[in-house]
Amino acid sequence: MKIAVSGKGGVGKTTFAAFLIRALADEGKKVLAIDADPDANLAQALGVRNTAAIVPISQMKELIEERTEAKVGTMGSFFKLNPKVSDLPGKLSIEVDGIKVMVMGGVKKGGAGCICPESTLLKRLVGHIVLARDEAVVLDMEAGLEHLGRGTAMNVDRLVVVVEPGRRSIETAQQIRKLAADIGVKKLSFVGNKIRSEKDKEFLLKEMPDFEFLGFMPYRSEIIEADLDGRPPFEKDKASLGMVKAMLAKLGD
Repeated sequence: MKIAVSGKGGVGKTTFAAFLIRALADEGKKVLAIDADPDANLAQALGVRNTAAIVPISQMKELIEERTEAKVGTMGSFFKLNPKVSDLPGKLSIEVDGIKVMVMGGVKKGGAGCICPESTLLKRLVGHIVLARDEAVVLDMEAGLEHLGRGTAMNVDRLVVVVEPGRRSIETAQQIRKLAADIGVKKLSFVGNKIRSEKDKEFLLKEMPDFEFLGFMPYRSEIIEADLDGRPPFEKDKASLGMVKAMLAKLGD
């Protein structure tokens, strides 16, 4: 199963991805967790210590130059559009509690010279992971779908969009659904998060009547406490983990 998770910043997208990854691992599946959000927090949410020492792949200059045969930061250079990436998940992943984690990082825009080699390597790597890897994969995406090319997107089993009760969050979810349709993603599901009352749930259902919701997760102080302690949310919030496991069962139907 290959699942991409997206949503507006601050809605709890990475927290949900962490719950989903833990739920898959608890089922006995081998899981590869991909942090494809430039604001990388997934490793910490899964319990990786000393995340400051992690170098995102997009910043591995020597690796990018070796695989693409291009000088990073130069303008107008030729480079490989199909660099070798099949060995990278094994070499560059970090393991925590049986889960492999890879941090992609972001490609700097504007003033950074030629960004094509970095972008090409990341897209090729994500494509390989989705198309060729045999373990369960969860991608924690940014709000856009920059890392998902058309061919890659069509092979994601499900795009899950996390949304909270709020106009801007709903607008982002609508934009993501449009972008997903443009590149061929047909299987979308939505998760309502930070639900404080029945009124919040009713608001989302009223404003998003034609959206398929997997479920609704309540606002929980345990998640805040886990973050303050630098621990994974599922360690303190077993109830939410149980809810995500139920959602995972729906995805498998």
